[in-house]
Amino acid sequence: MTQFDPVTLITPTAAMTAEVYGGRAKCLQRLIRLDMPVPTTVALSFDAVLDCAKGKLPDLDAILAPFGDCPLLSVRPSSQDPDWGGPGAILNIGMNDACFPKLCARVGEEAATYLYLRFVQRYAVHVARLDPEVFDFPNLSRTDALAAALRTYETEAEEPFPQDVRVQLAEVLRSMARAWDGTTARLLREAKGAPADAGLGLVVQELALGVGPGISGSGVIQFIDPATGLAQVTGRYSAQSQGREALTQEGAIYLTQDARGRALEDLAPEVFSRLQAFGEISRRRLREEMQIEFTVEDSQLHILDAVRVPRSSRALVRVAVDLANDGIIPHDEAVMRVPPSSLSELLHRQIDPAAPRDLIVRGIPASPGAATGRIVLTAGEAQASAARGEPCVLVRRETSPEDIRGMHAAQAVLTMRGGVTSHAAVIGRGLGVPCVVGASDLAIDRKTGTITAPGGRRFQVGDTITVDGTTGTVLAGAPPMLEAALDDSFRTLLAWADDARDIGVRANADTPNDAQTARNFEAEGIGLCRTEHMFFDDDRIGVMREMIFAETADDRRAVLDRLLPIQRADFAALFAIMAGRPVMIRLFDMPLHEFLPFDRPGQRDLAEQLALPLSTVIDRMQSLSEYNPMLGMRGVRQGIAVPEIYEMQIRAIFEAVAQCAQEGRKIRPEIMIPLISAKREVELIRIGVERIASEVRTRTGCDFDFELGVMVETPRAALRAGDIAEVADFLSFGTNDLTQMTYGLSRDDAGRFMSSYVQQGVYPEDPFHTLDLDGVGELLSIGAARGRATQPDITLSICGEHGGTRAAIAFCRAQGIDYVSCSPFRVPVARLTAAQLTLDDRARGEPRPKAPVISR
Repeated sequence: MTQFDPVTLITPTAAMTAEVYGGRAKCLQRLIRLDMPVPTTVALSFDAVLDCAKGKLPDLDAILAPFGDCPLLSVRPSSQDPDWGGPGAILNIGMNDACFPKLCARVGEEAATYLYLRFVQRYAVHVARLDPEVFDFPNLSRTDALAAALRTYETEAEEPFPQDVRVQLAEVLRSMARAWDGTTARLLREAKGAPADAGLGLVVQELALGVGPGISGSGVIQFIDPATGLAQVTGRYSAQSQGREALTQEGAIYLTQDARGRALEDLAPEVFSRLQAFGEISRRRLREEMQIEFTVEDSQLHILDAVRVPRSSRALVRVAVDLANDGIIPHDEAVMRVPPSSLSELLHRQIDPAAPRDLIVRGIPASPGAATGRIVLTAGEAQASAARGEPCVLVRRETSPEDIRGMHAAQAVLTMRGGVTSHAAVIGRGLGVPCVVGASDLAIDRKTGTITAPGGRRFQVGDTITVDGTTGTVLAGAPPMLEAALDDSFRTLLAWADDARDIGVRANADTPNDAQTARNFEAEGIGLCRTEHMFFDDDRIGVMREMIFAETADDRRAVLDRLLPIQRADFAALFAIMAGRPVMIRLFDMPLHEFLPFDRPGQRDLAEQLALPLSTVIDRMQSLSEYNPMLGMRGVRQGIAVPEIYEMQIRAIFEAVAQCAQEGRKIRPEIMIPLISAKREVELIRIGVERIASEVRTRTGCDFDFELGVMVETPRAALRAGDIAEVADFLSFGTNDLTQMTYGLSRDDAGRFMSSYVQQGVYPEDPFHTLDLDGVGELLSIGAARGRATQPDITLSICGEHGGTRAAIAFCRAQGIDYVSCSPFRVPVARLTAAQLTLDDRARGEPRPKAPVISR
């Protein structure tokens, strides 16, 4: 086992890892191995720095030995991951009265005075923790300011400024170690994903001055545009300066030749040429686009540090693909380098990170992306706004199926109630519409058209707001946006992901527009088409309402005959768009009362349209009402008790299949029965399906096959999956309702208290956001195992909103489930996630993991 010293001189052969000394120390060793001019550097391990925080200092003589007499040093943090940050660097350690004359002779009195003054000020503020204001001397010359700073230090600290380099270094090390261990620093790095016990290393480096005679200064250079990832030299250089702070000050110049001003390429072409060469070496040997921090001292180049270029999601994808295309990394590594969550930012418009944000309220981020529009409070207002060409934001207490028309018309949706699987959230993700739900601090007054925000801030209908569904924030006004970026690099990366993954990915798509989005994102088919959402368009909802008021089955069939050609056209469009890919059509699953208006004006309009007394409309509303409609007359129960809707839909599906066959396209539709809880329900529906299939085959002369399966969304269906599999061709687990029924918890109301439950550890995560592997997962495991025991080749899938999440995909792979289905805009994320899970398993030598043991 390798032994690591607490204090190590960084050499090409020194025993060193990022896990012991931090990423900066390890990177400096790599730069030294590449023969870059890195100043002498000593690394302190995590353990050594932890001891410093406790007051036990390392061997200072061992640290100082490589630097000779009268050294000038810098100390920088070296956390394991550069993104975790660390305390700011301290430069010019070793400056004292004895060193000052020697430095004056080396770089001139003015530069030496600047270095000494800068060190006293930074040491006083960041090490001795003195008030920074008393060390600001804007009206004094540098010489007088240095003298004043030394006097002020002695007054404020009640001791002279330390002259011994050992004392200076010891206090700097102790101060930086303690800063890392502070509460604020710990919370900040944990927010960036660092573990609670993340360690800090420190590097002590010989100072490259950046000031003095000849060409001297400091700079930062990178070789890509951090926003786009395109090859481009960016950065700044500041003459006669130290540290990155100088690069933001007036006088910093460009690196490459630029019409706007002087450039390092003109001033010191040899230095610039060497930097370019080092950039290419870093790219090929370190296999990454690096940002290089450098100092020039009298035309001599010194490389102080190199870190991975900070980059946007767009640049992240492009760099990974470009490195793979250039043969620097393999395709699989490029796939592993891109976090799936970053793809969501590419699929939607986002608020420019540099834009000011006028926050109104925070809610739950339910559908990613950002959009701006004028406030509207009803679906009708949203449609009218869209017809005028005016972008709008639909604001509701909560949405219902009747609001789908308005959600289609709106640029974004905001609700006061709901969670991540509420109606607004699910439909918003399916449509790709930015959505924030659960903004319970808002209050709506429909009568006055006013929304009241925290603090009493008021907004009227017509005011412009911006909904950021990625962060869950609602902003006043219209901040600048960044457009979505689905470029060739994006498509190439996902093609490589498809080559790697071993589980299918389909899309939930309810309309032809949804299907086209799914096709654009390379979904392997439609895994869930919720047909009830098709009936809320203006040309359909009136027919549905008329059907609801029909008195007999024949009357209902007569009304539904008017919907048949519309449904047939819907299904034919889906089949055409998916071009031979499988299409899973779920039969009608909605309580009928949701098609009726809830308010009295809407009920009067309906009574007028149907030429019925208002009392008849109200009586019908009351007869359809249920105490708990989500557990009442919906799904297969309605299909058995009131079969006319299912008959119309099944006929429309088969007629669309026959139409496609006549056009030369063979379709094998998949028909799904919702809310099953018993085998007999499937048998009854299958009888009707086969009868209608036979009728259509005879009438059209077209032979076709179909698959009939069930949506497993009740606990009983999961437990009796073995029985159900005897009469079903597939089992598709609907995790939204299965979670709701397993917990006995309304997904629309859970947002009111779920954050409190998670904070207090009742649930580790919101079960509507992250699949509950212990409870719901056990039902999935039981259902999959029992279904396969009865029918080994039965197709298994999940089609709830969990389908695109990492936990659900990993679980499905472990259970041998064939595919997941998610909203169209989650398809790219699911494809990449599935590929990364597959590659992880291959790296461990496991082509596909074994089913986990689920706790009981």
